Amino acid sequence: MTGTLAAIGAGLAVIGAGLGIGKIGSSAMDAIARQPEATSKIQTAMIIAAALVEGVALFGVVVGLMGL
Repeated sequence: MTGTLAAIGAGLAVIGAGLGIGKIGSSAMDAIARQPEATSKIQTAMIIAAALVEGVALFGVVVGLMGL
């Protein structure tokens, strides 16, 4: 039973990361469409934010799988 709960926790962490990165990408595309001259600054901020979300998701998966 513990392994099942750990797998569910790891899956939820991955789903959350996917939703977060999707929201970041969507917002960045909207911002670039409104201000094309700021593309490089927006892309840099988007990549940093996506990396931070991925890092948190990785920690969530590791902690979830440690319950096995």
